[in-house]
Amino acid sequence: MTLTTAPLLRERRIKSALKHTGLLIFVAFMIYPLVWMVVSAFKPADQILTDPGLIPKDLTLDNFKDGWHALNRPFSVFFLNSLLVTVGSIVGNLFSCSLTAYALARLQFRMRKVYFAITLASVMLPFHVLVIPQYIFFSQLDLVNTYWPLLIPKFLATDAFFVFLMVQFIRTLPRELDRAAWIDGAGPFLTFWYVVLPLMRPALVTTTIFTFIWTWNDFFVPLIYLTRTQVFTVPVALNSMVDSETQSGVGMLFAMSLLSLLPILVFFAFAQKYLIRGIATTGLK
Repeated sequence: MTLTTAPLLRERRIKSALKHTGLLIFVAFMIYPLVWMVVSAFKPADQILTDPGLIPKDLTLDNFKDGWHALNRPFSVFFLNSLLVTVGSIVGNLFSCSLTAYALARLQFRMRKVYFAITLASVMLPFHVLVIPQYIFFSQLDLVNTYWPLLIPKFLATDAFFVFLMVQFIRTLPRELDRAAWIDGAGPFLTFWYVVLPLMRPALVTTTIFTFIWTWNDFFVPLIYLTRTQVFTVPVALNSMVDSETQSGVGMLFAMSLLSLLPILVFFAFAQKYLIRGIATTGLK
């Protein structure tokens, strides 16, 4: 090491240390609310708001025991409800969005580009614009307080983001594969099912991951259509605990919120590498 390079190395180390220190401070600010919620879930109810520190004086599991039956039924009911809606949404998006994307990316028909442009434009349309007409439509069909208003749109390819994601991926596949299938006598659907769909695994996995996270955490749509306690999903059930409980219910709310995060954390931990791979191979770089 020469005398001229030593100051440069020292300067780089100082910059690197400052950068990492700033990032650590930023991370601490970001995760502090989550850590406080986790700690508060194990605090006695009368200490949560009076003692905001991260080191609890006493530990208890009463918040979990009381919160599990806070709405006059086991909280497992709401977990099962959310699981049902989430799985149905995943199946619906995989089925409808893949078929729609194949048609827009491979088939030739009139106004195909117009339909694709409308699909992309719907991504920019605020969902709240459609809430009232959709609610009136499902209400007239007597489907309020059922899961059909949450699931039927998924089977109609209304999530344009996933349609775009799959269209971008299908366009990267060689068209020679389609022509080879046509020469063998396969029609559009058989070509899609046996040739294109098996090659769409990265896009399908990405769609599954995003649909799981967004549907499990969705609060607004279930709040509109579900008003009976027995059909609540987890976010709506947590909101009901806020509305129905006093200050003593804060601990139960934190305890159940912590449990509701576990499926997301576990799912994301196992699916993270597939998420990164799927985004990297669908043109969203």
